[in-house]
Amino acid sequence: MGKIFQNKKVLITGGLGFIGSNLAKRLVKMNAEVTIVDSLIPEYGGNLFNIKGFEDRLKINISDVRDVHSMKYLVQGMDYLFNLAGQTSHMDSMSDPFTDLEINSKAQLSILEACRKNNPDIKIVFASTRQIYGRPQYLPVDEKHPSAPIDVNGINKLAGEQYHVLYNNVYGIRCSILRLTNTYGPGMRIKDARQTFVGIWIKNAIEGKPFEVWGGEQLRDFTFVDDAVNAFLLCAAKDNANGKVYNLGGERNFTLKKLAKIIETFSGCEYHIRDFPSDRKVIDIGDYYSDYSKIKSELNWEPETSLETGMKHTFNFYKAAINHYL
Repeated sequence: MGKIFQNKKVLITGGLGFIGSNLAKRLVKMNAEVTIVDSLIPEYGGNLFNIKGFEDRLKINISDVRDVHSMKYLVQGMDYLFNLAGQTSHMDSMSDPFTDLEINSKAQLSILEACRKNNPDIKIVFASTRQIYGRPQYLPVDEKHPSAPIDVNGINKLAGEQYHVLYNNVYGIRCSILRLTNTYGPGMRIKDARQTFVGIWIKNAIEGKPFEVWGGEQLRDFTFVDDAVNAFLLCAAKDNANGKVYNLGGERNFTLKKLAKIIETFSGCEYHIRDFPSDRKVIDIGDYYSDYSKIKSELNWEPETSLETGMKHTFNFYKAAINHYL
């Protein structure tokens, strides 16, 4: 696949964030000409350390995807756009819904308009979330499952998805959508739970503090970041992915208690089972795991990294670099 992206011009929004930086690293190795856009707003996960060691092989533009004039300029001449910039916190979306609306919905429409007017030949891959499904009506959840978001973040991400599908179908701007589920790995935000609860568990374990598991019996699947990057690249490279929405997932599902035990085995840190806080209980989706058979059959993607291997690699990464993420 490397030759497909060689010397191609690639724009990554949210490129200093978790998945964006891992994607940038892979593309740089493929000799793509990478430009990353990131606002570096403290709450949203961008971190310059995420590109340590290859920062001289790409361009960095500190800008906000809400800036219409910046995006109009940045999309010009690009072959690919990996659209990962977003507000990821479900709690923040409930306490500040209008900011979530601006970033996850309005800005997505602005980006697509910038492409329509200035670069309609670009290929876009949009990062969405399993949160758009809400509480599962059946398991595993496939792409035909009804959309019923239970927070503002899910509603706005769903709108962002639909804009991309619309511009693919009406204007011929090639777009693919990936619905991510519990992505984890080096580069994720760990100083709080805004991006993923796994981060705060890892942080506490490294610091030798017990971490809290709310509930514990909920089933989840987890995707290691390298596997997620593979999916983004496949969607970008394959024209049969145009206009399609795909679930990602993990090799199997686990209870949160099982995940906690895995972290406990290599960290030596204890965990405590707690009842759900009331403000989180109302937006918890219960059990969730994906059916990713569609992307497997159409693009030959499947997760390659076991949870045990991925979590140990992630723990060791932060053990060495934790000061850069606090």
